Amino acid sequence: MGRPGVVYNAGRPHHIQIKNELIMKSSTLFTCALLFFGLSTLAHAGPKADITQLEQDFNAAYAANDLDKYFGYYSDDAVLWFQDGRTDIPSYKKEWAEFIKSGGKIQAGTTSDMHIRFSPRGDAAIASYLLHLTTRKADQSVANEVFQETDVWFKTAAGWKIAHVHYSDAPAPAHK
Repeated sequence: MGRPGVVYNAGRPHHIQIKNELIMKSSTLFTCALLFFGLSTLAHAGPKADITQLEQDFNAAYAANDLDKYFGYYSDDAVLWFQDGRTDIPSYKKEWAEFIKSGGKIQAGTTSDMHIRFSPRGDAAIASYLLHLTTRKADQSVANEVFQETDVWFKTAAGWKIAHVHYSDAPAPAHK
């Protein structure tokens, strides 16, 4: 016999059918839980992964002296604060193009100690890091330098753009 309204498989014992139903329900719940937590992790990691990738691409364009690609990451009205003071995009483009024409170039560039933070609305990101550069100057001398850089990214209709940069010499490490 069995419970009213429950159809049992004619050839299977009742306890095996109930066990199989429990396994199926448990599997379904477990799969849903994994899917939920997996998607929420992906959603949370997305913007940070985006900014991390943008920083890698931005600094790779800089290290490759690819001026068109490099300046494409900036908003047109970005504010730039360098060792010599504050400047704007048109002035910086002119200065950097003259540096390249004079025979100067970045020979290598890497980043380290990357920290990324977001605004509460997720429409602004701050990336701060150390930038390690090998630079060939116009006089052909080579300098190995480390800079502290902070890039402020705004999410725009055109995607993430750099709205502000602060770039300064990193202090020399203390000798122990």
